[in-house]
Amino acid sequence: MPGPLTIFVLIFLFLSLLSFVASIMGFRKRMFLGGAIGLLVGLLFLTLTGLFVTITVAIQGYRALTQEEIAARVKIEPTGPEKFVAYFSFPNGRKETFSLVGDQFYVDAHILKWKPVVNFFGLHTAYELDRVAGRYTRLEDELSKLHTVFSLSKSKPVDMFSLRERYSLLSPLLDAEYGSATFIPAKKPTEVEVRVSTTGLLVRKADPQ
Repeated sequence: MPGPLTIFVLIFLFLSLLSFVASIMGFRKRMFLGGAIGLLVGLLFLTLTGLFVTITVAIQGYRALTQEEIAARVKIEPTGPEKFVAYFSFPNGRKETFSLVGDQFYVDAHILKWKPVVNFFGLHTAYELDRVAGRYTRLEDELSKLHTVFSLSKSKPVDMFSLRERYSLLSPLLDAEYGSATFIPAKKPTEVEVRVSTTGLLVRKADPQ
């Protein structure tokens, strides 16, 4: 079933086509004022169509968030001194494996908080995990040793989080916030849940499966 955004895209596209047809008919009948108004209305609806298409593309990969939920389950297996593998399992069944260095790891997320004015269009708080990285406990190691970082986000032509950061005119519509999980020790085998809420990320010990 199409979501609210898709429905609004189709509605505005249909209205723009109707307006353009009415505009053409007005010009043919030499009703220039009516034709011009129809053209302007058509352009307005076409602009709204483009706006909603852009939003639809820009929020791909983001998951709606209404309460605290599991963003990923992570299994850590050390493979050597300051080396470990992180096995990610996501709620949608996707699995990823990352080889990291350090003695801790952390996860970042992008959180979109839509304002009430656009909730009518089906846009609510949403999140997307952004990256996972290794980290050293000692500052000297953090400054001098090898670092590893990998993307967790879905590749997309345009990202709503980046658009919000770049264009302040979007501030009446939404806020874009970073969420970072607590640094998680990786010196011994462990399994954790990365959870997300409207206030950010948190990590909890995973229950045995």
